[in-house]
Amino acid sequence: MVSSALPAAVTGIGLVTPAGIGRDESWSGVLSGVSPAATDHVLADAGVPVDFDCRVPGFDPVALLGRKAARRLDRFVQLAIVAAREAVADSGLDPATWDATRVGVVIGCGMGGAETWETQHSRMLEHGPARVSPLLIPMLVPNMVAGHLAMEFGAKGPNLVTATACASGATAIGTARDLLRTGACDIVITGGTEAGLTPLAMSGFAQMGALSGRREDPAAASRPFDVDRDGFVAGEAAGILILERPEDARARGARVYGAVRGYGASADAHHETAPDPDGNGAERAIRAALADAGLAPADVDHVNAHGTSTPLNDVAEARTLRRVLGDGFSVTSTKGVTGHTLGAAGAIEAAFSLLTIVHGQVPPTANLESQDPEIELDVVAKAPRDQAVEVVVSNSFGFGGQNAVLVLTRD
Repeated sequence: MVSSALPAAVTGIGLVTPAGIGRDESWSGVLSGVSPAATDHVLADAGVPVDFDCRVPGFDPVALLGRKAARRLDRFVQLAIVAAREAVADSGLDPATWDATRVGVVIGCGMGGAETWETQHSRMLEHGPARVSPLLIPMLVPNMVAGHLAMEFGAKGPNLVTATACASGATAIGTARDLLRTGACDIVITGGTEAGLTPLAMSGFAQMGALSGRREDPAAASRPFDVDRDGFVAGEAAGILILERPEDARARGARVYGAVRGYGASADAHHETAPDPDGNGAERAIRAALADAGLAPADVDHVNAHGTSTPLNDVAEARTLRRVLGDGFSVTSTKGVTGHTLGAAGAIEAAFSLLTIVHGQVPPTANLESQDPEIELDVVAKAPRDQAVEVVVSNSFGFGGQNAVLVLTRD
């Protein structure tokens, strides 16, 4: 296979996840295989039937961003700014000296300012329209996360937000890679963010039957590929990558985590929320990503699966992976630890995939006690696995049947 696409070098990673604040803490958290899922008293007090989730532990926006930003920014933007600051610093780039017109921002987000929406709606119902904050719209609309990152770093190139539900973060990274490929940008700040753990949103997921009902043991509720899985655990997170052309990264002596080498996207055109049971859309996206990377199925060492812990998704994805890739690759779902972080999932999982390549360790799939016999995959469980990894496929599939697949490589 020969690809016409050029890879993008990843020179910076920033993470704010339920596994921890910061790249290193998040990585240690997913390697531990221990989920932080716990009862959320905001949800419990509101009477939400599924009252547990995976929040970012100890996230203090006042301490991390200052009182003004904590008041004027919705949580999904706050998470993204903290992650982006880490990523930019990690890259060694200096926003004071880069050509701002050549720096783009592409961020994935599925829901936007859900917390702001619910808070201000309640205020209107209780006190009338005159009490609604004039910041409602700037805090609510999803595009503002890219706008605020542009203001934070003086990035004056293309600026956009992708919204493909749970595939949003991966879609953003693929789009960012293409901006480098076409010459529109020299540097792109990309990734995903989501903070939708609100009573209304969680009630909606619960009413759909999408969430795990293990209220008695939340930490064991997210169990991808396990025979006793019963739904996902919702989480919040932000993951940011800095992308550059490989030759530019080499010229300045940057550390490179790896490359975004392939990207594939497709639509199931099947159902609002259920995956195509035959996995045809997912298959097209995986094959497109491999073709884009100029790689064959046999080249894949590892898959960071979408692995949501839902009965339908896990079986459909497993069958698709066997059909497309055969065997000889390891699989993990880091959602066992982080829960399903929705629009941020594809971005944080791309970061974990790159860290797997760098460290030669595959994180275990948390809570996998008895693998579903219908899932014929080599799923890593119980403890991290030492493995030399050169090529990772990272899957992200969203409501509406939107699929985005990334191929990450060592170089």
